[in-house]
Amino acid sequence: MNKIKVSIAGGSGYTGGELLRLLLFHPNIEVAQVTSEANVGKFIYKIHPNLRKSTQLKFSSINELEKCDLLFLCLPHGSSMNRIEEFKNIAERIIDLSGDFRLKDKEEFKKWYHHEHTNPAMLNEFVYGIPELHREKMKNAKLISSAGCNATTSILALYPLYKEGLIEEDRTVIEVKVGSSEGGNKSSDSSHHPERSGSVRSYMPVQHRHTAEIIQELSFGKKIEVHFSATSIDMVRGILATCHVFTKQPLEEKDLWKLYRKYYNDEPFIRIVKENEGIYRYPEPKLLIGTNYCDIGFKKDEFSNRFVIIASIDNLMKGAAGQALQAFNLMYGFNETTGLEFPGFHPI
Repeated sequence: MNKIKVSIAGGSGYTGGELLRLLLFHPNIEVAQVTSEANVGKFIYKIHPNLRKSTQLKFSSINELEKCDLLFLCLPHGSSMNRIEEFKNIAERIIDLSGDFRLKDKEEFKKWYHHEHTNPAMLNEFVYGIPELHREKMKNAKLISSAGCNATTSILALYPLYKEGLIEEDRTVIEVKVGSSEGGNKSSDSSHHPERSGSVRSYMPVQHRHTAEIIQELSFGKKIEVHFSATSIDMVRGILATCHVFTKQPLEEKDLWKLYRKYYNDEPFIRIVKENEGIYRYPEPKLLIGTNYCDIGFKKDEFSNRFVIIASIDNLMKGAAGQALQAFNLMYGFNETTGLEFPGFHPI
């Protein structure tokens, strides 16, 4: 069969580079163009040195994009919404990795992003991009908005509990610890090595915009409250979400085993990680580097009705590029795991 012709708009960042790495080795994909306004005419491997000998493509300008089958948008937040009609004329199908079309309500968008959406009529045309939640919609979708990395981790951690209505809707507390690559490839005072190295920095203790995605996807018609905080730690890749929930009725760990197996046993990229011995008893971000897995574990508080749900992903993979490729595979009817089989390293 003919390969699917794809291009990447905004390919010089960490997410764009990770996505390109995956696309180049996908058996059903031909990468046509990759854009970067700051690097037009440069070989891509000059910016993404891990791709030496993997591609001889050079960066193009976004204004030079030609027709393709699918366009991946890895542009800064706020860019896609202003040019989406233009992009729809370039490609029949689009996967947007920014936050522009993740929320369905324009008022919620304004509340969390602190500015008006410039194309609110398009918000409901995008399928929210977590395959485990919206697989069937993705199979026929023309437009997909990839989920935020912190939101992906938190939603997958809690989805079965909220779907079954087992936990108190106003008491969920989520604390995520994230690596430096989540901040992108633009340097700042906070990313300067003497300031960043060894840090455990609470950079968004309240009002993180990914909270809105979590509420949107877990509410199921009810009013819920999610209390979310984010802490930057000294690693490059990875997210560890520690979620505190309170059950409405007495539950045991065996009940959660049954619940999570019910929802995730057949999911190719979700693993239940809960061991009784060893050093890797719960999800560990280090073991997920370069993989598209989300590992989920849990522990009951024997002194209360609290459960701690722990989840981990690689933010550049399951939180961005890998999840986008998983969505691509669904859109075109390929095996969902194609190009995403890498199991990770140990030790690393």
